[in-house]
Amino acid sequence: MHPALSVIFFTTLSGAGYGLLFWAGWHALTGQSAARTLLVSIALAIALSTIGLLSSLMHLGKPQRAWRAFSQWRTSWLSREGVAAMATFVIAAILATACLPPLLAGEGWGGVALGAPGKAIALLSMLAALITVYCTAMIYASLKPIPAWGHRLVPTVYLLFSLFTGGLLFCAIATALGRPVSNMIALAGFAAAIALLVMKVKYWRDVDVPLPATRGDAIGLPQRTATVFERPHTEANYLTKEMGFVVARRHARTLRRIALVLFAALPILFLLPTWLFVHMDAAPWYAAAALCALAGAFVERWLFFAEAKHMVTLYY
Repeated sequence: MHPALSVIFFTTLSGAGYGLLFWAGWHALTGQSAARTLLVSIALAIALSTIGLLSSLMHLGKPQRAWRAFSQWRTSWLSREGVAAMATFVIAAILATACLPPLLAGEGWGGVALGAPGKAIALLSMLAALITVYCTAMIYASLKPIPAWGHRLVPTVYLLFSLFTGGLLFCAIATALGRPVSNMIALAGFAAAIALLVMKVKYWRDVDVPLPATRGDAIGLPQRTATVFERPHTEANYLTKEMGFVVARRHARTLRRIALVLFAALPILFLLPTWLFVHMDAAPWYAAAALCALAGAFVERWLFFAEAKHMVTLYY
């Protein structure tokens, strides 16, 4: 598949935004963070999600008709993702409103103690964020003509990337605003980075196989050996440009290593001082880890599209 930058920005930035919203909701629910931290995190989460969703419109032939997809939520994961995203925006705005009274009362630096309605909204924001990311993942996982996207790890990797990048962003915001973060958070970061590394290596190993079909299957003649007499056309078309994108194997291997270094090795390296030295200024380290994780997610997502083999290529 042709790796459109608009879709890569969409899945990477919106995933980080919804992950950030999840952790903001968690801290609002448990009262572990200050109102100022929560409001900044929610604002950034909405901004990242909005930028990501708007960038996805650039890949559409008729962006002005995108609103029509909302009516197809019964059968389309794309429509479900749009509905979930709009609902999440509303819930996030309500959560931010619930955090305003403590801030206006001069309690912006202390832990937020929301009432039962506020905690319900916080829990709802966490669920809405996860559901939206899951719908985004299922847009691709449900496409049977692209076997690599139907891999069982695709939704899990999308969710874990969202929670990992969003969590690092939340810690960077909290520490930048002077809020202490437990050094045990670094251990959770280690675990998430290692889990992503293991899952991506397994995913790449599983998809590095020929397509599970033949040219005969592609033209409706299963269990037959089909040979090419002449090409279907004399020049490139939409299918060959978008569905038949080919990335050189040596380039793919290099990019895989770069992705692993960016979203796993470097975040672990930057989180290590925050675990070892409790009283140090952790803000620069969390910020560096978050930026590296986002860059790694961007490279990983580019490969996710570039290495996907569409069954239609068997026909051509």
